[in-house]
Amino acid sequence: MTPNTLEDREKMRRKSLETYLRHELEKQEDQNSFFKILTAMTIIFLGIILTIFLFADNKKFLENSFGQDSFITRLFVNLTESKTRKEKAEFTLPFGPRKQNILLLGIDSNGSESDIWEGTRTDTIVLLNIDPKTKTLNAISIPRDSKVYLPGDMGVQKINAAHAIGGIKTTIKTVEDTLGVRVDRYIMVHDEAVKKIVEAMDGIDIYVEKDMNYHDYAGKLHINLKKGQQHLSPEQVVGYLRFRHDAMGDIGRAQRQQWLLRGVLEQLQQPKTIAKVPQILAIAKEYVKTDMSLYEMSQYAAIAKHFNTDNIEIATLPGSPNKKGYTSYWILDPDKTQEVVNRLIYRENKKSDKVQYVASIMYSNDNEKLSKTIIQDLEANNVTVKCIGTSNATHAQFIAHSKDVTTDYYNWLKKKVPNLKAKQFVYDPINFYCSDTDFTIIIAGQ
Repeated sequence: MTPNTLEDREKMRRKSLETYLRHELEKQEDQNSFFKILTAMTIIFLGIILTIFLFADNKKFLENSFGQDSFITRLFVNLTESKTRKEKAEFTLPFGPRKQNILLLGIDSNGSESDIWEGTRTDTIVLLNIDPKTKTLNAISIPRDSKVYLPGDMGVQKINAAHAIGGIKTTIKTVEDTLGVRVDRYIMVHDEAVKKIVEAMDGIDIYVEKDMNYHDYAGKLHINLKKGQQHLSPEQVVGYLRFRHDAMGDIGRAQRQQWLLRGVLEQLQQPKTIAKVPQILAIAKEYVKTDMSLYEMSQYAAIAKHFNTDNIEIATLPGSPNKKGYTSYWILDPDKTQEVVNRLIYRENKKSDKVQYVASIMYSNDNEKLSKTIIQDLEANNVTVKCIGTSNATHAQFIAHSKDVTTDYYNWLKKKVPNLKAKQFVYDPINFYCSDTDFTIIIAGQ
């Protein structure tokens, strides 16, 4: 009997299922440690990619770090120089100019040292859409508690259980079936990579939006962060990402991943971080698993230099929380979810003929004067401000609620209203700020 028989495959599936159920039972014995997470997959992978492109143009640095005739040196020199002239090479994907969907997965620990990828849950799930023609990037965060049907009659589960039960193939198939998309490539990062890479970068600068205090002695998790601009150590970054003991719960945690991503991207552009490239790449080799070749990754690195972080459009799959017994789910809104997929993945953004827009403004108490200036500038550019209110938000955002509000419109509006610059562009079709408005501007405070 060979390992490929139906009986053996069924045994392997049952073993994976038993591993997952045992893992879940251990978590339930201590509810606080049940939420041991979290891998900010987007932070790690994009951090590696952008780090690579930052030194790709520096031939001397490459030769000193990897050797004059090494494969990595020759690869990136060829990427950035023509063989006949010292010109910047154009970005060309080896598989054509079509849009690519990359599934980013953050994997938790399974408590085993034998295989860190076996029987693990995906506590971070992000679907990236890269368009080589426009050199733009969109990202959809998929809440880990999303209630879905697993393929192959595996029943109803949280989406983060797909990997623990059926591995990467089941995870990809679940995402494809749930969203109606094609997944071209995947990248998985183990949760230990977060701490290791932040350690290599000597910490991360980020504004902590609130006091965070939580102690889980059984799970050895201690979070004690103060509100304000902070330089976080590796342990503090993990605590910042894992904190979810507030009204926003898992959704607030997803937002913190996005905010930390911006902080990482900014720090990666500093010369002192570029010197850490060999160390970061060594960590990636151990804690990153992907079906991409080095050549494919280098091509994504080449296009990454064209990304403008202010133009990256992000969204979290819309829905609402629901609890069944002791199990909490995130119930996806089917219509709004499809709207997000159509916009960010299929890029169904038709040019709008709309002239008059309606907005809402949320500002911190120390930014009332600034909000009045922004309102005046908006109204001078055919924007009616319908709702004005205060907010404790500490991260500036431009939140689009209408299909008419595109990144092109936002870029145009920034030229007319300079105070709108450097705000994260978010698409959220569920508008809980102010009904019947096209977008909401969050003027954050410190």
